[in-house]
Amino acid sequence: MIKAKDIMTREIVTVTPDTKVNEIAKLMLEKHFNGFPVVDANGDLVGLICQSDLIAEQKKLPIPSVFAILDSFIPIHPLGKTEKEMQKIAAIRASDAMTSNPVTVGPEAGIDELAEIMVNRSFHTIPVVEGGKLVGIIGKEDVLRTLVPSDKKD
Repeated sequence: MIKAKDIMTREIVTVTPDTKVNEIAKLMLEKHFNGFPVVDANGDLVGLICQSDLIAEQKKLPIPSVFAILDSFIPIHPLGKTEKEMQKIAAIRASDAMTSNPVTVGPEAGIDELAEIMVNRSFHTIPVVEGGKLVGIIGKEDVLRTLVPSDKKD
């Protein structure tokens, strides 16, 4: 069975929490990557920033749905969700737009687990972590390549 370590990109392009979103967008376009791991000064994974996080800046500010009862307004949607969307719309740095504590896999994760995460959770970029350290990254293209026969001769 194909494992994460077989298809992951080992030469990882990362950004820091202070990297500006316009720099990240430019890097995504230059490298043709969907997302980047966000690492702190120690190289520890602190988040993941994807194209969809940056595209959120172009959204209109959502007006929270409420209903009135006994002269009180009660939100229908959790206020925390609205607050997070507002933060992404106003994002200036990676730390403002990134997903903190992203879902990760280990190098031994099977292709079936990767596919399940990508499909069921709509994730397109998955960091690979071993012993608490970032060792690789897997994108949609990495998984798609497994469907194409290799021209390599052993």
